[in-house]
Amino acid sequence: MRIATIFPRWLMLALLPFLLSCGGGGSSGVPAETDWQVFKSLFVQTDGRVIDTGNAGMSHSEGQGVTMLLAVQNNDRATFDAVWKWTQANLQIRSDKLLAWSWVPGTGVTDTNNATDGDVFVAWALVRASRKWNEPVHMAAAKDILLAVRGKLLRTTSRGVVLLPGAVGFEKTQGPVLNLSYWLFPAFNELATADPSTDWAALKASGVALLNQARFGRWGLPPDLMMAGTTLTPYDNMRFGYAAVRVPLYMLWGKVDTPALLLPFQNFWGQFQVTSFVPAWTNVVDNTLDTTNATVGMRGIAQFTLGVPGFNANQLPALDRTQGYYSASLLLLTKLAIAERGL
Repeated sequence: MRIATIFPRWLMLALLPFLLSCGGGGSSGVPAETDWQVFKSLFVQTDGRVIDTGNAGMSHSEGQGVTMLLAVQNNDRATFDAVWKWTQANLQIRSDKLLAWSWVPGTGVTDTNNATDGDVFVAWALVRASRKWNEPVHMAAAKDILLAVRGKLLRTTSRGVVLLPGAVGFEKTQGPVLNLSYWLFPAFNELATADPSTDWAALKASGVALLNQARFGRWGLPPDLMMAGTTLTPYDNMRFGYAAVRVPLYMLWGKVDTPALLLPFQNFWGQFQVTSFVPAWTNVVDNTLDTTNATVGMRGIAQFTLGVPGFNANQLPALDRTQGYYSASLLLLTKLAIAERGL
């Protein structure tokens, strides 16, 4: 692993077509629907179960929700219907309409606790599906989930209204444990039109405020998890990694980014040479770097973050069959974010 001298900003931008392109970068020009067909063939069963190939073939609410959102984007109603039907039958088994987050082949649900980003993704996809295909039943289902999210997962704190990652296990004596990658900024405005409440605007505001404060380690990055006690502190793995990598994506997609908010991410990813190893995580306490290479999807987020405002989705690689579910989902969500940021 070799860390390069920091690039001047002008040089970093000039190198963007090549930067972080390990695993297939460059301009592909491949239509988004081709990516979608590959994604479906790799991860979506005919019964609507979405397979996380990087986690022993399990399924989870986040994967179901992401796939539903991508199905709406691609006007694939048959896939949307199948995925939502499987989700209802197998994950929406709680009385409060939140989703059990974890399902394993041969066992079924292994944990009835929810994962809040999964709930929000599913509700967001239902809102979009209702509008795209004029299906009021989907809007009603979205409202059921959103009411449960607001009723069970929001807490009013000295830092504003915050979002628990799950209904159980995240409220500690010192304060709540938060995951900033669960702040789905691009969803909040749309959710507010389906479920009129000031809570969605309050969440947007608290997320931006927390991002201004949650700066740790050499690069001033947010950790995957943090404790919001008297002070903000990294929690559990102490890493900016597989969860927090989504934070700049959702900031950019939701258009809440500022140069100051983007700078820590740009400084981190801008450290590495064109063909250099890109670490999947850094420890925000001791600044150590992972020895595992960042996935194509993670590098796609990095490339987008470094390239705004003029970045083009055609500079990202096409989805190929070597990628696992999480990398593939990040890549396709990044392309969707770029398209919608330009609207």
